[in-house]
Amino acid sequence: MAVNKVPVLKRCRSLGLDPVYLGIDKKSKRQLKRSSRKISEYGLQLREKQKAKFIYGVLEKPFRNYYEKADRMQGQAGENLLRMLELRLDNVIFRLGFARTRREARQIVDHKHVLVNGKQVNIPSYLVSAGDVVEIKEAKKGGQRYKDILEVTGGRLVPDWLTADQEALKGTVVSVPTREAIDVPVDEMLIVELYSK
Repeated sequence: MAVNKVPVLKRCRSLGLDPVYLGIDKKSKRQLKRSSRKISEYGLQLREKQKAKFIYGVLEKPFRNYYEKADRMQGQAGENLLRMLELRLDNVIFRLGFARTRREARQIVDHKHVLVNGKQVNIPSYLVSAGDVVEIKEAKKGGQRYKDILEVTGGRLVPDWLTADQEALKGTVVSVPTREAIDVPVDEMLIVELYSK
């Protein structure tokens, strides 16, 4: 499996991204040295794509597949793409506050701690749909790991399209998120322009 070894804060600096979007509350004291050269249109489009891939932890090939699927769906391709990325199981676990970061959420799913509608799912890219109930396995709920996680994520705001029961480590996907409900700082139109060349 391909793993991105670049330090998170360094990557955030280079993309001009606040680490809060990744669930990390550290701040980098270093400032990125900006060159005086103007970024080309392609450079801006590429940066937006890299930003989206980095936030959601998706590699190039799956990301392109998401785009192609989003392009075939009804509505705007950019919104459909972000909607699909938000509905990934690892992202839903992160949004519900059952993981500190999306990387940790991915690991929790990989380690078979998650049930969707009562069935075990260990695929981080599994797309949940409206009405699905996502919960942590009963055997794992009492563990120290989840107590520590809830201590950190307790004050995190759960988006409107999800309902979370922090005590029971259970959440429901109320509806498919709208673009307004997705708070990632990505201009999806630039990604669409990049892929439609």
